[in-house]
Amino acid sequence: MTETSLGFVHRFVPAAAPGRPPLLLLHGTGGDEADLLPLGRTLLPGAALLSPRGAVLENGMPRFFRRLAEGVFDEADIRRRVADLAGFVAGARAAYDLAAPVAVGFSNGANIAAALLLLHPEVLAGAVLLRPMVPLRETPPVDLAGRPVLMLSGAADPIVPAANAGALAERLRADGAAVTHETLPVGHGLSQADVTRAGAWLAGLAAA
Repeated sequence: MTETSLGFVHRFVPAAAPGRPPLLLLHGTGGDEADLLPLGRTLLPGAALLSPRGAVLENGMPRFFRRLAEGVFDEADIRRRVADLAGFVAGARAAYDLAAPVAVGFSNGANIAAALLLLHPEVLAGAVLLRPMVPLRETPPVDLAGRPVLMLSGAADPIVPAANAGALAERLRADGAAVTHETLPVGHGLSQADVTRAGAWLAGLAAA
């Protein structure tokens, strides 16, 4: 059922299997709170799923923050929206009795997840970033010691330059995150290769 509480329109699916980290599902531009639920169920069956809808509209399409042009972000808006999302996750953890979630974000959702790691590292237990970019040009050092992060980029991605994705991986590593960055032979859209790789990574995380 879609909820309108806690500051975000969202969906929550309770855990069906114990001992698995909850997933915070963050959709891409034009998605909504239902968009990534099938992906979440596939990636880590039985995990609790928390899926908010981005509160920004761009030409009628939900996003998590504003952009000025393709690949040019409104950084002041990012900081405000990240604070809002951090508050939502804290409220949802209390309301639904959840452990710190692992974010699974695609495109715009991956970028807001990366910004959460860089600005509010206490919010996430880890992240799967699908086609992310550097969300903010400068951020203060934070303690991400050992925080697991999987980044999956596309070799033929027309939106995310390889150097940009590489710079994000290095920034997260510099703050102590345990980053695995892989480039798949795909474009910007999600592929079966993403599902297979991310599912295996999350299964390993849950078993650790």
